[in-house]
Amino acid sequence: MNNVPGAAPAVRERVHRAMAELGYVPDQTARALASGRQPAIDVVAVTDGPVIGWLGSHPYYSRVLAGVTSAVEGTDVQVRIQAITRPGDFAAVEAIAARASMGLVLTDVPAAMTLRFQQLCRRVVSLAATTRSVASIDADNTGGAYAAVEHLHGLGRRHIAEIHGPEFSADARDRRTGVRQAIHDLNLPVYCDGGDFRREVGHAAAVRLLERYPQIDAMFVACDLMAAGAVQAITATGRTVPGDVSVVGFDDSIAAVCANPPLTTMRMPVEEMAAAAARLLLEGGVGSEYRRCLPVELVARGSTAGHDGQPGHGGQREPGRDQEHPR
Repeated sequence: MNNVPGAAPAVRERVHRAMAELGYVPDQTARALASGRQPAIDVVAVTDGPVIGWLGSHPYYSRVLAGVTSAVEGTDVQVRIQAITRPGDFAAVEAIAARASMGLVLTDVPAAMTLRFQQLCRRVVSLAATTRSVASIDADNTGGAYAAVEHLHGLGRRHIAEIHGPEFSADARDRRTGVRQAIHDLNLPVYCDGGDFRREVGHAAAVRLLERYPQIDAMFVACDLMAAGAVQAITATGRTVPGDVSVVGFDDSIAAVCANPPLTTMRMPVEEMAAAAARLLLEGGVGSEYRRCLPVELVARGSTAGHDGQPGHGGQREPGRDQEHPR
């Protein structure tokens, strides 16, 4: 009845058939009163710093919350936010898993911690394909990064730098893979720097790259927030964006729209991913073999405008299709 692991398929089917015949609909409020636990979906993030900085300054997480909230609308299920402020804090993992009810949506949580959540809770969906042992709904980070470099190359840029994200992030690693493959295929020189998904990290990386390699004429930056910092660093040197240096970010967050000039970026369907993950948990019985990969698409704006002042449309891969593997 509760879709928890352990029931034989035949028994589960018989119970569901009886429920359908009787017209039985579970009352979440009554369940909460009986168990003393309000049904909730927990959104979990691992941060390297204070919670207020994570939730208050990074647009990715607000988009995740928007997607999960849209999925639970009209139900009695709450949405809770859980932040782990140290990547290796497994005591926090165990505490969150012990309080879980409907299940967990993991936002690019490191693989070892993801596996531990799966062992303790089972009802887990990751928004990054960190391990094959956990259900995941992610985006085509590798293909998107490849397309971004192709776009810059199509605009005539031949010294394309990469500002990458943190090593513990599966999304960041996949984007690095796409960039490296494109750089190799297009026979371009390698310039790279980076670190965490924060504006100030993007700014500092851009400063270092321009000091070491003044010939850089384009940058692919692993997230919009970092890209906004990179644009600030570029213009502070007296260079112009996109005249001297074109910039492409990743996510299509509010940071891309508010940057000056607005950022060309690879749109990641974060809200759709989060809503789909929440719906899986609401349905119950999430299979660890479930995989779904959503395509990303280029959104051209002022940071890669052509000589006519219009957004450039250089060569790019055909957008991928949503790929879903059943539970």
